[in-house]
Amino acid sequence: MDHHREGPGLPPARGRISAAVEEYLLGTGPLPRPEDITDAPAYGDDLQLALYLCYELHYRGFAGVPAEREWDPDLLRVRAALEQRFLSALRSDIPVRDSVEDAVAELLVEPVEGTGVTHHLRDKGELWQLREYAAQRSLYHLKEADPHAWVLPRLTGRAKAAMAAVEFDEYGGGRADRLHARLFADLMEDLGLDTTYGRYLDAACAEALVTVNLMSLFGLHRSLRGALVGHFAAVEITSSPGSRRLAEAMRRTGAGPAAEHFYDEHVEADAVHEQIVRHEVIGGLLEQEPHLAPDVVFGIDATGLVEDRFAARLLADWQEARSSLRTPLTSETSHTS
Repeated sequence: MDHHREGPGLPPARGRISAAVEEYLLGTGPLPRPEDITDAPAYGDDLQLALYLCYELHYRGFAGVPAEREWDPDLLRVRAALEQRFLSALRSDIPVRDSVEDAVAELLVEPVEGTGVTHHLRDKGELWQLREYAAQRSLYHLKEADPHAWVLPRLTGRAKAAMAAVEFDEYGGGRADRLHARLFADLMEDLGLDTTYGRYLDAACAEALVTVNLMSLFGLHRSLRGALVGHFAAVEITSSPGSRRLAEAMRRTGAGPAAEHFYDEHVEADAVHEQIVRHEVIGGLLEQEPHLAPDVVFGIDATGLVEDRFAARLLADWQEARSSLRTPLTSETSHTS
């Protein structure tokens, strides 16, 4: 039994639900009551942290939590209830539409005068804001390709081959030093951040947790494979222009060569990936399973919804010269500190 496997420590709970999940993981208390989950805000800190804790058992787990908890039937029932609350809110908040072509076409349009986070960081973002952005995004980027890799066994033919090709790039083309998660850790070092996996889980806002939980939700369910492909398309199609702006922000603020390189790499790589995802992953999936078109659109729209909420949170805080993090960053030693 793997009771002492090293992983990140459990973060402080953010409410009754996450506290109960943590106590159960450690064997010190019961799981949350169903009514607590039903009444909880779907995008709130408590529910999203509880769901993140459940999902993280399928990645690296937590220090002091037995590996067997990953498939604990009682915990899985609670996770299903958390997922249902989350998924119901997403479906309620996203308009129904069936055209994949229209959804993809919208992703390809760059606004003439953008007002998003990457525009802000490129034009007037300060170094402390870049550090906060990197800390929040580390929850995803230090596991960058992993949530999407779960869809591979659920695909066949063109879609599977193309998805595997893109994932191979994300995993560094077979070179450990080229893993995109490694490149992001290098970026974090340039910014004077701690590269320990899971280090900023407690600091991350609920909106950041939602963006990662969405990927895990789609990846872990075969029934949501179309939504995962839609999510992947949204990420890859919008990545290149956003990465270009972030690379410019890193250069303007003197963040460091590794910080610049991470986003420069994504400008080039994701411009190629965009074509593969559009024509081969989506095209191959819908050629074999055309009934999944609404799910692909749902994945695209859900990604837009949660990313917009995350962006709104960051910009609202920064416009007030307020930290977007729940706990302040420490002053790690770095040329950027």
